[in-house]
Amino acid sequence: MPSPIVKKTFARNRLSRFMMGALLVVMAAGCSNNSADAISNNSVVNNTKSNVSSTKLSTDSDAAVVKALQANLSASGIEENIVSAVPTDMDGIYWVTVEGLPSFFTDKSGKHIIQGQIIAVGAAEPVDISAALVASTAQEALKAVDKKDMIIYPATGATKSVIYAFTDADCGYCRKLHEDMADINARGIEVRYLAWPRSQESVPKMEAVWCSQDRNAAMNQAKIGDNVQAPNCANPVQEHMALGARLGVRGTPAIFTETGQQVGGYLPAAELAQAVGAE
Repeated sequence: MPSPIVKKTFARNRLSRFMMGALLVVMAAGCSNNSADAISNNSVVNNTKSNVSSTKLSTDSDAAVVKALQANLSASGIEENIVSAVPTDMDGIYWVTVEGLPSFFTDKSGKHIIQGQIIAVGAAEPVDISAALVASTAQEALKAVDKKDMIIYPATGATKSVIYAFTDADCGYCRKLHEDMADINARGIEVRYLAWPRSQESVPKMEAVWCSQDRNAAMNQAKIGDNVQAPNCANPVQEHMALGARLGVRGTPAIFTETGQQVGGYLPAAELAQAVGAE
């Protein structure tokens, strides 16, 4: 019988269910392939992949927009804690951070929730202004996670790059990534695991890994399908799940760089090194 905490984690309120449902529409079958699934087949959108906005995200939240959005949500019977609403490069459009949900855009009136990319055109090349905002949000959130709450596989020799990987014990592509761990580390990449069980059944398995005396050894066991046993303990699995939800994680492995860029799901070691600049 799932615990009340697990039930609460997987039970979404109306806005959460709506937003996550919209994300699942573009999610491919399987447990990997994250950011690529969110990219439309539209050629204009595809052409912006490497042309993200370089404009710094304002740190000044607009209290009036937060208040308006909060009031409109409440009027619709939705209770969410709005953290901030900061102006973007697009006039009248704000980037909203919410506790436990992926960030999204809203207008100045706070009456509309907008998900997805915003593409700026008119310059030599189209620019995805949303990519920089998403990366900035992820960078700050991941930086705030205590290293003791992650399971870390350090680089062999000099560290050329650090990646964060949301992972699941039962995900085939997560296991493929873990099989490549020695090669990944040998290429100068440090891997920092965070827990992202994709089902209620996987939650106890991930908690057992994080409650083990030797977490790395337990993770190695879990990745080959062995049953990991450990006494119950205070662990960060629920916090990692909430963080993943806030960052828009939809499947595993979900790999982020230190700058907050999501580089996708599983990539072979050589391709991963190229994607994170560790060649």
